[in-house]
Amino acid sequence: MDKAALVSVDLERGLEIVNALEHADLRIGVAVWVYLAEYEDWRLVISARRFDVLEPRAGYRLLHHLTAAAGLTAEKIPPVMILHMSDPFVRHLRRIFKKTKSVEGMRLGGQVIGDRFVEDAYVYRIS
Repeated sequence: MDKAALVSVDLERGLEIVNALEHADLRIGVAVWVYLAEYEDWRLVISARRFDVLEPRAGYRLLHHLTAAAGLTAEKIPPVMILHMSDPFVRHLRRIFKKTKSVEGMRLGGQVIGDRFVEDAYVYRIS
């Protein structure tokens, strides 16, 4: 199956979500679009310590609450995957880029990061 393209609308929506979360004082550890073969689709991966203390369902409710408060409707929210800061994928990204000054707009792909094969990725935040 052909890989779907990540288009400018997706990039803009992802940035809107990242900005909405940061505006709500959610300190983001990782925010990255990732094409994962296991889903055969793109996922906006978000990681933050505030999500770590919540049950998964509560984390997604918080995400929805914060994005809705910023005026983002459910139709504007792409597939989001919340990962704990301790997830091997998140830890590996943070270890690789911990000293990089700016990662926004960086492209990654064709490699194993943590425990996931990343075909393609677009980075917003890694801290």
